[in-house]
Amino acid sequence: MIAEIEKFIEIQNNIDEILKNSPFKMSYIIEKSGIKKPTFFKKLKEKRFTPEELLVISKTIEVKQWRNETKEEILESLRKGEEDIKAGRTIPHEVWEAERNERMKRYRDEADRNIS
Repeated sequence: MIAEIEKFIEIQNNIDEILKNSPFKMSYIIEKSGIKKPTFFKKLKEKRFTPEELLVISKTIEVKQWRNETKEEILESLRKGEEDIKAGRTIPHEVWEAERNERMKRYRDEADRNIS
């Protein structure tokens, strides 16, 4: 339980950087949070979001919902990855990077449309 509380404190203390590095515009995040703009910026400045507010913000800025994987699930994923490499089921880094950039552009465009 201590680790979870420490992680919460870390997120609370670094929320401004987390939001700055998010692919989403601040206006979109504020809208999705349901917090009024002046209140949002006051909470951001004071780093005083409630756990529930941070959860809503996290769900907004994290494109993919991550889950805690067990050690066995992680090892299975690694094993499958090794099999893919041995079988030649790989793509060049440049192709992966271009696909990633296109996905991020689509996410940003969608977020911009949601703001309008």
